[in-house]
Amino acid sequence: MKHEFILEGLHCANCAAKIETKLSKTYDEVLFSFATLELEIHTDQEDIRDEVQSIVDSIEDGVTVVPKDEHHEHHHDHHHECHDDCCSHDHEHHHGRHQENSGHDHHDHEEHGDGKLKLILLIAASVLFVAAFIMHIIGGLDLICNILSIASALLAGYDVIYEGVKSVFKRRIDETTLMTVAVIAAMILGEFVEGAAVMVLFGIGELLEDKAVEKSRRDIRKLADIRPDTAYIFENGKSRETHAEDVAIGTILEIPPHTRVPLDGIITEGRTTLDTSSLTGESAPVDATIGTELLSGMMNNDSTVYMRTTKAYADSAATRIVKLVEESSKNKGNHEKLITRFAAVYTPVMIGLAVLIAVIPSLITGVWAGWIHKALVCLVASCPCSIVISVPLSYYAGIGAASKAGVLIKGGRYVEALAKADAFAFDKTGTITDNQISVSEIKTFANYTEKEIISLAAAAEAHSAHPIANAIRNYCKENDISVRELKEHKELSGHGVEAMRGTDTVTVCKSSGAQGISVQLNGKEIGLITVSEHIRPEAPEALNALKKLGVKTVAMLSGDKEAACKRVAEGLPVDSIHSTLLPEDKVKTVEALIQQNGSCCFVGDGINDAPVLSRATCGVAMGLGSDAAIESADMVLSSENLSSLPKAVRLARKTLTTVKANITFSLIIKAVIIILAILNITPLWLAVFSDTGVCLLCVLNAVRLIKSRI
Repeated sequence: MKHEFILEGLHCANCAAKIETKLSKTYDEVLFSFATLELEIHTDQEDIRDEVQSIVDSIEDGVTVVPKDEHHEHHHDHHHECHDDCCSHDHEHHHGRHQENSGHDHHDHEEHGDGKLKLILLIAASVLFVAAFIMHIIGGLDLICNILSIASALLAGYDVIYEGVKSVFKRRIDETTLMTVAVIAAMILGEFVEGAAVMVLFGIGELLEDKAVEKSRRDIRKLADIRPDTAYIFENGKSRETHAEDVAIGTILEIPPHTRVPLDGIITEGRTTLDTSSLTGESAPVDATIGTELLSGMMNNDSTVYMRTTKAYADSAATRIVKLVEESSKNKGNHEKLITRFAAVYTPVMIGLAVLIAVIPSLITGVWAGWIHKALVCLVASCPCSIVISVPLSYYAGIGAASKAGVLIKGGRYVEALAKADAFAFDKTGTITDNQISVSEIKTFANYTEKEIISLAAAAEAHSAHPIANAIRNYCKENDISVRELKEHKELSGHGVEAMRGTDTVTVCKSSGAQGISVQLNGKEIGLITVSEHIRPEAPEALNALKKLGVKTVAMLSGDKEAACKRVAEGLPVDSIHSTLLPEDKVKTVEALIQQNGSCCFVGDGINDAPVLSRATCGVAMGLGSDAAIESADMVLSSENLSSLPKAVRLARKTLTTVKANITFSLIIKAVIIILAILNITPLWLAVFSDTGVCLLCVLNAVRLIKSRI
């Protein structure tokens, strides 16, 4: 049984890691994302909310465990409250207000109030600290200076001290405990101004860090927030507003200009252009008229159109995209898992190191104050928040940026798989080709012309729904070739078609010799039509781009015959062709490619690709068409365009580089600060920079991924 919660009010990344670790000891499977505050638990128990709340409370107070559906329902209710307050506004402005207001709730207002109070106290603390610092430089006013320093530290860090003391009673040590001990110890050693400086700088750093993290969360949510909450039902010549979730399949909706399509459907009236960039990453407008399929999340540009819904809200394209992006943060990459384990070991080790620095040299030299001060610097510098926060945020930012470009990646582990992949296997039909068939060559025998052969074939294929029949008929239309009507049409099972032209029998069937479609008159072959699949126009450039990125092996897999596969592969940078494959054969082929190259990404579409998509190191589904393919895949090209693939590889590599850079930068700065502290060079306030300052820089570096151009 799957249980989903939102941990409202959780701001400490270190605490988040501890909560996840403790929950993992209680339940079968626990997935948590600090980036979205979403918790997913798999267990046989039916009602676990109270138990989860108890475990969370044992680690961090002030965090509320809210079932995800209740959290979303609260947003839904607030949306309707806003509707009552602003119903007098005009149609389009009203729609825009709904989209802006639907994301706010009571917790936002509470946190805004708390943040405002914290800011006021921090400003007051900063003023007192500046006054104390000036007195400290002037000298002679030590008592007043010390009083101002204590007041400054209390105003700036009252909440830190409170949390630090609580942590001690809960028998755990986190950054609030380290900071509280450091400040109190500094003042006991007579360093009142330095103690105040630590708390003021820590408060400023925490405030900026929280703002940066929250802004990044909002920016990422905006990338996935492509679902309109409202829809306009059109009936009896009028439109009425309702919640999109309440719209039934088959309902006629009005889509005004400059609004997003709320559900999937078909245009029944009107003509317009569409902005599909939120789904595909392509900015060029798309023409739409009666019969055009609309997907939720598309933006209507020009004029009002009317559509009939074909899917429910929960099954619409935008909902599926949002769900994929939300769930992606739970599938953690190896670096994220490593950091969680690292943080659990790192903090106790650093505390032990600080104790050794404080005790052993002091026992040898007999001078305690100096070595205790150095140990305090090590304690403050050792906080792992910069890594614990920035690493998952980097993955989530990269995944969010990819969704903006029409690429949906289901988790950090697949970002890593994509970044490191040395082999790509492509399904032929529907992936390298676009499922379109066209006439490429017409051969004639006896005294017949090409036009006569193709016209006769089109006449015989007049009632056939086979793709080859469509290709022959389309060729005649495109080349303005008249088609004479025949009689007595017959389908020859698994062979072709037959029709009568007067007393003559016209047969169009598979050729027994050369590749092509044989056109026969009274059993005698009079012509041969060769058809070929349409290669996606972007395929050559996309595959060449992968090669330029260093991909060693590009393979093509197909259930088609070898000759047909070779024709498609001509001019493409394909290293190997694997033809006449059944679904299980494709799995074996990909397994062989994994053995040869260490990993292999498979790109395909369709239900029969689901097994191989699951087996590949990273399975990539083309488009939002096949539910089975999307469920089995680790990544979806919602744009259904292969040019998105090399872009995704570049972004995955950039994300991985950012993760590694943040880890390296954090550890180097902390190591330098600790070494300088042992050498008696680093002041305590500089250790604060290695905590909150480095964390802020790492968060900002991660956020850059959101605006990445790929």
